[in-house]
Amino acid sequence: MIKGSTAIFVLAAISVLSPDAVSAFSVVSPAVTSSVSSAAAAFITTSTASSSSLLSGRNNHPSNHYDAAITTASRTGRTSFLLLSSSSTDDQDTDDDEEEDAYADLKKDYPDLEFVNYNDPEYRMDRGMGDDDLDEKALLADKNDDETLAEIERMREERRRKNDEYQFETYHADVLRGGEVCLGEWSVYQTDTFMGEDVIKGRNEAAMGVPRLLRWDKVLKVVSRGSKIVVDNTMDKDDEDWMRVDGERIVHEERLATLDDFPSLMTRSDDEEVEELLWEEEEVLHVEKAYWPREMNSMDFRGAGGSMCVGKAYTICDTVPLAKKEGYESNVLERHEGPFSEMRSELGLQSDSMRFRVKLDYALLDEDEESAVATAPPPLHLRTLTICRETLDGYWPNSADNEGTDDDDAEATESSVRRKNQKAITETLFGPPGAPGGLYDPPPVGNEERATENYMLLNFEGGATVLLPHRLDQNTDNDSLGWVTSLDWTPGKVRYQVDRKVLGGTKLKGLKTLELSEVQGEDADTWRPRDGGADMRQ
Repeated sequence: MIKGSTAIFVLAAISVLSPDAVSAFSVVSPAVTSSVSSAAAAFITTSTASSSSLLSGRNNHPSNHYDAAITTASRTGRTSFLLLSSSSTDDQDTDDDEEEDAYADLKKDYPDLEFVNYNDPEYRMDRGMGDDDLDEKALLADKNDDETLAEIERMREERRRKNDEYQFETYHADVLRGGEVCLGEWSVYQTDTFMGEDVIKGRNEAAMGVPRLLRWDKVLKVVSRGSKIVVDNTMDKDDEDWMRVDGERIVHEERLATLDDFPSLMTRSDDEEVEELLWEEEEVLHVEKAYWPREMNSMDFRGAGGSMCVGKAYTICDTVPLAKKEGYESNVLERHEGPFSEMRSELGLQSDSMRFRVKLDYALLDEDEESAVATAPPPLHLRTLTICRETLDGYWPNSADNEGTDDDDAEATESSVRRKNQKAITETLFGPPGAPGGLYDPPPVGNEERATENYMLLNFEGGATVLLPHRLDQNTDNDSLGWVTSLDWTPGKVRYQVDRKVLGGTKLKGLKTLELSEVQGEDADTWRPRDGGADMRQ
């Protein structure tokens, strides 16, 4: 969250399996002018969140008396301006006439807006379903009535599908930038967990349960892009629930670079011999590993699919089941149900023409896979960790890969290919390791024993800190604490922390929440939470 001396801005997108949970909200203080786009506001639901909880982000802020404004847009086109007061009840002991005129000036300035008083006993929440979809008699009927329950579920499913569409389109437009190419350097770290007992014996005796990370000598140069394809553009006129995204898929492509991908090599003279780029088979196979479904559809962005985007952050996930069930390939929900023999997840932040990604590859130990049974699934262990430092402006992150001539060569006549902000990019992607002071807001991970046996906290070049589980237990209760992966990175003036929180047990692919905090980098220590780790309120 961004916190300054005069304003508070809280941005959170929460993907929860419960259909009534808040999907997204934006709250601002009077010092900030804010608006929520109609596309995003269409998915705001507040059926399980009180006004007080909406005014809270990751932690309670010591605000005393202020009003917060939330602008929402319904599908009917009507806009509501909801005024929420955090004043104490003693301050509200006024007569009805004074209450009625409290916002007279605002009503005059914004005649097209509907002003709602939460203290009005006749107030009912507008869920943005439109008058045509709202059957008041059905909603007020006995909830045990099958028809009533079916109608409520139909409306919930409609909201879910709208949110699926929004996530699908936002991921393609903002994260993949509509199919634009991304150029990056990948640093691969391999754990010693899968290298045999002789290697494991070399671990520190005080941390035998924690794997060592061995960095590959070669940095991989990778070209990445994602695009949208149409698999079915025909609509069944009798199917009222059909949406355009139902016939679309997102496909990803990541490949090792060739000579044609380097402008510096293309500007050299014809008589100069250029050494061919050679990649080992292990490197090719590593880049080809998919961290997403082969063809992503909008349903993959529901909580169970483990994929979501919020603000400058996103996460995606793909898994291999321990035992494939009948209809696994065609049933989206079946694909998300564990236990798993492999799981690959990705967490990323992008800002100012740069992107920082963390790829986590988990798998069963060879001896566990041979004897594994679905009733008592063994744990998944971290196999590789890949740090992707990328630029989105068509140039490579490293200046040496973009320069056509040597600046020291006074007789050079060829033009150079270089960017104006190269210094800032170099400092941001390859600067000193670790976020200042560690994670801005450490999330809860359980007791000390669980934190020691299951988690690692790592610092990487570019001012990044990553908290991740190196061991994922699948035999725990599905209602257990779950798992969290955090990335803290400052690509400019703003410092970001994104937390990917998933369920426990065999449902560990399913997202509980994807939480994004933003704070001015220079003010981070001032506003650093001191609660010892807490989940963002829903």
